[in-house]
Amino acid sequence: MVKAVRIHKVGGPEVLSYEDVSVGAPAPGEVRIRNEAIGLNFLDVYFRTGLYPSPSGLPLIPGHEGAGVVLAVGRDVNSLKEGDRVAYTNPIGAYAEERLIPADRLVKVPDAIPLKQAASMMLKGLTAHYLLRQTFPVKKGDTILFHAAAGGVGLIAGQWARHIGATVIGTAGSDEKVKLALGHGYDHVINYRTENFVERVKELTGGKGVDVVYDSVGKDTFDGSLDCLRPRGMIVCFGQSSGPVPPFDLGILSRKGSLYLTRPTLFVYIAARDALETGANELFDLVSKGVIRIPIGQTYALKDVATAHRDLESRKTTGTTVLIP
Repeated sequence: MVKAVRIHKVGGPEVLSYEDVSVGAPAPGEVRIRNEAIGLNFLDVYFRTGLYPSPSGLPLIPGHEGAGVVLAVGRDVNSLKEGDRVAYTNPIGAYAEERLIPADRLVKVPDAIPLKQAASMMLKGLTAHYLLRQTFPVKKGDTILFHAAAGGVGLIAGQWARHIGATVIGTAGSDEKVKLALGHGYDHVINYRTENFVERVKELTGGKGVDVVYDSVGKDTFDGSLDCLRPRGMIVCFGQSSGPVPPFDLGILSRKGSLYLTRPTLFVYIAARDALETGANELFDLVSKGVIRIPIGQTYALKDVATAHRDLESRKTTGTTVLIP
């Protein structure tokens, strides 16, 4: 038996139960791994609360991101061996000391990257990759707005966009978070608690607006995000930490300048093995070269995951957060 965190009913952080579970031998195509570290994400909150339904019902072991060491491989697995250092994002089930996972969802971690760091950046780093490189391919000279700039995805995206050559504007909710984001690629960071971010974006862009807004906040920022865009700009809604965007008149996109709106998800973008490898290799390369730094803001024991969820939801965390089994 090993320890894992399970959800038997949806609800608040108190439904996260630290308990014994059995992990069997890997089936054909599977690998058994020992997690060295597990990434914490707002996506985990969505599954805990029931906003996103469990793919296999309840009880559910949450968590989409981790890194560890291969303990055993199933039949037909030729790409990995016992002792390999690996990382993953998806399928769900990361909140555990050990787990089974399809081999084609694992990527090998370069020796230069610690496993704790790898666990903290797979979901967030690959999210930054698909947002900046595929959903709206940012190019040199573009101006972008990224909400939650001091969050895990935001800090990676700021550095990546700066490396590409974009002008990077962010928003954050405290002076401390503003300072953190400014140290991770952002040219300008707006404290949305003390400034009107729409007015400030218009000021920074000479009234033109930005080419793209990346919005993981949802309800609280959606209307303002539309007002930050140039004509034919794009809003990329990839999360909803403040709640889902209410139904709205689609015609508003026309009236505000023939705007584009998309609601992408990482797991569609990395569903193909070659897409997963391409994104991970680009991410690992930039981290290994020091172009992108991955700050681990907080570390919690896996058994203290309820506290970690409370801190995440109350916006007490900055950067990435990892759970240690």
